[in-house]
Amino acid sequence: MAELDKKDESMDATPNVTEVETVEAATEEAAVAALDAPVERGEPILQVRNLVKHFPLTQGILFKRQIGAVKAVDGISFDLYQGETLGIVGESGCGKSTVAKLLMMLEKATSGEIFYKGQDITKLSGRALKAVRRNIQMVFQDPYTSLNPRMTVGDIIGETFEIHPEVAPKGDRRRKVQDLLDVVGLNPEYINRYPHQFSGGQRQRIGIARGLALNPEIIICDEPVSALDVSVQAQVINLMEKLQNEFNLSYLFIAHDLSIVRHISDRVGVMYLGKMAEIGTDTEIYDHPTHPYTQALLSAVPVPDPESREGRERIILTGDVPSPANPPSGCRFRTRCWKAEDKCAQEVPLLAVPERFKGEDTPAAHESACHFAEEKDVVHAA
Repeated sequence: MAELDKKDESMDATPNVTEVETVEAATEEAAVAALDAPVERGEPILQVRNLVKHFPLTQGILFKRQIGAVKAVDGISFDLYQGETLGIVGESGCGKSTVAKLLMMLEKATSGEIFYKGQDITKLSGRALKAVRRNIQMVFQDPYTSLNPRMTVGDIIGETFEIHPEVAPKGDRRRKVQDLLDVVGLNPEYINRYPHQFSGGQRQRIGIARGLALNPEIIICDEPVSALDVSVQAQVINLMEKLQNEFNLSYLFIAHDLSIVRHISDRVGVMYLGKMAEIGTDTEIYDHPTHPYTQALLSAVPVPDPESREGRERIILTGDVPSPANPPSGCRFRTRCWKAEDKCAQEVPLLAVPERFKGEDTPAAHESACHFAEEKDVVHAA
């Protein structure tokens, strides 16, 4: 079985949200030039502010009227820094994939702002929006349905050059595709093969090659290894880390597997029912969680060591996840939380460093959206 390489710990802890330095471009050419300007490592490259996506619920056939909304994403804010990996975890239906689609402009945000290099991409169009889409690419979850079965590998990867011909002149495209196949560990001679001739891990490598084709700065990974075997997962994760160092990429990495997220991520955000519950470095979140939901999530991870398993406190949540069409008032986790009090139903907790930890030099002093946040040791898989 392939083993996961050790993650580079060189990046310092960075704040979740910083001040946005907006860029006002007078012309479309100026906007494109600003979007193509380099960003120093460790500086914010993508800044999300109060992002909201509500899907309307309608009634009627001829005369439709809105009777409610599914609040898939309901006001989240975070920064992605150049050269880092930000992991997003949470239960199915918490809004992780919707966030990915909003950042890719595959879905239109209900409200909020997405700043890429200081420009709000939700307001861009034309050449400026095309430049954003060239610099922000995506690797999809399912390697089987994300590749067109009627196209060869060369056509799948080379299709991007038809839309962005400035990246590769027509005569160089075949060589460029073969170089990309070589970069992701596939034989360049496979260029004329079809997707059905590859295994799941090889297909995902093709998806990664397609994401790299336009020399992007950000790659959004929507559960890129969840459909793969464990040994193949390790190979793909190691490949992604190698490519990140080689091409100076920034990743937004969405996944369910907490061990993989910890391995690859510099910072981790935990989502629950459309909101960010807790965010911090991998050490802060995994070894010093302060939000009850994060503590319950980590306690559910299987522990292979029998001795550690014996002394482990298992947190079992009661009840089901509330509907995003009718979320609870106040704290959305309160209906399943063992710490819930009247205040939790009346006030929405802010995502901030808890008062009890402010000014302390402790890993527990990271942002958590809980009125009664406290540190708790959770035994979990490394």
